[in-house]
Amino acid sequence: AKASSFRPLSLVVFDAVGKTSLIMSLVSEEFPDEVPLRAEEITIPADVTPERVPTHIVDYSEAEQSDEQLYQEISKANVICIVYSVNNKKSIEKVTSHWIPLINERTDKDSRLPLILVGNKSDLVEHSSMETILPIMNQFSEIETCVECSAKNLKNISELFYYAQKAVLHPTGPLYSPEEKEMKPPCIRALTRIFKLSDLDNDGILNDYELNFFQRTCFNIPLAPQALEDVKNVVRKNMSDGVKDNGLTLKGFLFLHTLFIQRGRHETTWTVLRRFGHDDDLELTQDYLFPLLKIPPDCTTELNHNAYLFLQSVFDKHDKDRDCALSPDELKDLFKVFPYMPWGPDVNNTVCTNEQGWITYQGYLSQWTLTTYLDVQRCLEYLGYLGYSIIQEQESQAAAITITRNKRIDLQKKQTQRSVFRCNVLGARGSGKSGFLQAFLGRNLARQKRIREDHKSYYAISTTYVYGQEKYLLLHEVLPDFEFLSEADLACDVVCLVYDISNPRSFEYCAKVYKKHFLDSKTPCVIIAAKSDLHEARQYYSLSPLDFCRKHKLHPPQMFTCNTDEAPSKDIYTKLTTMAMYPFGIQLSWNCHMILTLPVCVCFCSHAKLRCMCSCNRCTSCICHNLLNSELVRSVKAKLYSAVLNRSLNVGTFLLADEESSLTHQVHAVSFVEDSVYMESSVDPFVPVCNRHMTQADLKNSTFWLRASVGATVFAVLGFAMYKALLKQR
Repeated sequence: AKASSFRPLSLVVFDAVGKTSLIMSLVSEEFPDEVPLRAEEITIPADVTPERVPTHIVDYSEAEQSDEQLYQEISKANVICIVYSVNNKKSIEKVTSHWIPLINERTDKDSRLPLILVGNKSDLVEHSSMETILPIMNQFSEIETCVECSAKNLKNISELFYYAQKAVLHPTGPLYSPEEKEMKPPCIRALTRIFKLSDLDNDGILNDYELNFFQRTCFNIPLAPQALEDVKNVVRKNMSDGVKDNGLTLKGFLFLHTLFIQRGRHETTWTVLRRFGHDDDLELTQDYLFPLLKIPPDCTTELNHNAYLFLQSVFDKHDKDRDCALSPDELKDLFKVFPYMPWGPDVNNTVCTNEQGWITYQGYLSQWTLTTYLDVQRCLEYLGYLGYSIIQEQESQAAAITITRNKRIDLQKKQTQRSVFRCNVLGARGSGKSGFLQAFLGRNLARQKRIREDHKSYYAISTTYVYGQEKYLLLHEVLPDFEFLSEADLACDVVCLVYDISNPRSFEYCAKVYKKHFLDSKTPCVIIAAKSDLHEARQYYSLSPLDFCRKHKLHPPQMFTCNTDEAPSKDIYTKLTTMAMYPFGIQLSWNCHMILTLPVCVCFCSHAKLRCMCSCNRCTSCICHNLLNSELVRSVKAKLYSAVLNRSLNVGTFLLADEESSLTHQVHAVSFVEDSVYMESSVDPFVPVCNRHMTQADLKNSTFWLRASVGATVFAVLGFAMYKALLKQR
């Protein structure tokens, strides 16, 4: 609605036309015996009006009030009712000679007030004045309608003020041009957008399912099958291309609304427009495009599962050739419901594309993820243009957004539910930052050279997999002036410091940035030795990159090059995502640099005492190997082995020689049992050497084997319990 309440202004055009009688008859529902020159301002409550809008009725009397007072009332009014007497030709003439020109002088041409012509005293004549009034209505487009009524007989009194309300809430002016007898271009654009949103399969036709969806969305009731056929038959009779394949085309859809307006049912068109977010100027409202969304500090924004499903349906709807990529024409068609083209050529260098440079399905979702993370208000706006809240039957686009938990809470709980992680890439000019970003999108040096400078992007986003989970890694190239780095440049989940190994002065920048901004930070840092295909030069810095990393307990510099025949390796990006996901579990000591030297091996807090033997730490084999080689299991094995040997010594450890010998006792060392389970414990330094010898006879003792079996059982139970505990932590 244009306003929460509105003021119709009633004007007298000639003495004794009955304007005040109309107002008093409406209020009292009977004809008054005595009528004053002017009625007091009256307010009709919202609950007694059809549109549920309070109405303020203002009476104007030329005999009592000045022109200045009239001008003040005109400036406040939303609609003006000009009253004339049907039995007085002079009152009709004054409508065009005085009142309409006077009103138009006080209003802008583009924002003329709607006018209602009211012919009173219809009880005094037997004929209608409509033949005289119709030319006037055709001459002045601001005249919404004309009503003949009688205050004495109470004829059409309620209808008069209903049409006044309707002229404000459902004006004809923005929709239709009476001179040209067709809808205005803004109205056509708005209805075309609504047609495209309702065309769920993008075939250019509204089938019965889509027409019913449109009907339920706008009016909360479906159309009966016969009603659907009646609508299509009306279109068929009036235009040849309005119905195709038993569905309604865009031309047919626009024709129906033109017919509604011409027949005085423009409230139907307004209901449709407002349901899809349009205001009285046929623009999308700010409340519709930008719903309220409060984001606490240190929280990020992501799209939820329903939003991704919606975006997937939009992609499938416009990917007509089913090649999992959007061609320029398909992308243009997708954004026809937007008032402008939201994605520029830089987007093609921000996300993954195919060999033709078209945005792939993965790149399409990545760009939406990027927009949501960096500028959630813009994402809400874009989703509004696509009709997310209408098609998904949600209150607003805010239902598509997930606000993540505060990062400090993630660190305290040592787990995160986030799906998007930001990596800021810093380095001196020419160090290879841009190449590092483009390599993430699968582009080698040869493909990067084809990128135009004005199409360059400082962002790159794509997916990586960490322990089988799909995550988004957002790379942001930060300008190299580290003296003026803002908080936004420093706020991220992982930092990537890039230097050119062939430039002897390149590493100095990385060292200075790290010492100034990240030395005491909890943000994980990784140093990338870019352009590793070139000859490595000695860096002009007090410490070599390797010694610098050792001193500050960083991982060794990671060699990287994008000068490859195929797409560059993505291992380093998976490692960066893993570090961003688990900053609380990374062992930053020099001895635990395996996190970056093995493909995806990460040392978590739960693995602090494990000696990693593989490159994944995910499969059953890796877990079993790590379990058997843990220090805790080794110590248990050593204690059990020691206990078994001590028990054996109590039975006897020496053999006596033959009596005929020189009474010399010799200790015969015999072999001892070396079970596969105790293989490593046989050389444990904590087990005495004397306990490693026993007689063959003692080993056959039944008591010994019984206790050994019990010990083995206890060891197996302990091992299984530790295995389950480790899996639970993971």
